[in-house]
Amino acid sequence: MRFQTPLIRGHLVRRWNRFLSEVTLDSGETVRAHCPNPGAMLGLTAPGLPVWVEPNDDPGRKLGHGWRLAELPGGHWAGIDTSVPNRVVGEALRARAVPELAAYGTVRPEVRYAIRSRVDFLLSEPGLPDAYVEVKNVHLRRDGDWAEFPDCVTVRGAQHLDDLAGMVAEGHRAVMLYLVQRTDCARLRLARDLDPAYGTAFDRAAAAGVETLAWDTAISPGGVSIRAPLPFSP
Repeated sequence: MRFQTPLIRGHLVRRWNRFLSEVTLDSGETVRAHCPNPGAMLGLTAPGLPVWVEPNDDPGRKLGHGWRLAELPGGHWAGIDTSVPNRVVGEALRARAVPELAAYGTVRPEVRYAIRSRVDFLLSEPGLPDAYVEVKNVHLRRDGDWAEFPDCVTVRGAQHLDDLAGMVAEGHRAVMLYLVQRTDCARLRLARDLDPAYGTAFDRAAAAGVETLAWDTAISPGGVSIRAPLPFSP
């Protein structure tokens, strides 16, 4: 996935709220940037953090910039935009780059299912059970090379797990795919201390037959792409 417009480097002044941040660009200009991330973003909101924003000239948008990346120590990166994983995974699924799902030729995004829900991707192929794939963005790192999910309480995330379990009960496949948008992590686990209810919902879904996949990403100011599978510890 390539960013549509070349990114501009700057430094974070503050994150005002879940969807608004202030950034001083390297040019010296200070701008307000959309923060496309409703999570807690633990460890990624310190003033002075090097960040990269994407400019836009869309008159329909209130803000002229969107926060996309954070620059981390050691030449590493973190992706901020929670809409990016669906774009990255969609490209990978269509290219049949995820071995566990490579047999599926039809990839449909945002399909209604369960009760008042939409699954990120519905995969189908003659002779195979449909596969319901939910994608979660991961950018939390607190300890060593562990990536963790979630970074705050996510009632919606727990509901998605229950919805996927319901699809398994109906004879379909269901997959929770965690995409780690950090390049300084080598494995993934659940942050059960931050949301015990999500951990319980995960255990319930796994017992019902919901599959789990974890992948990391290659990240640069040019774009984000799926890279390799990661070990997962529930």
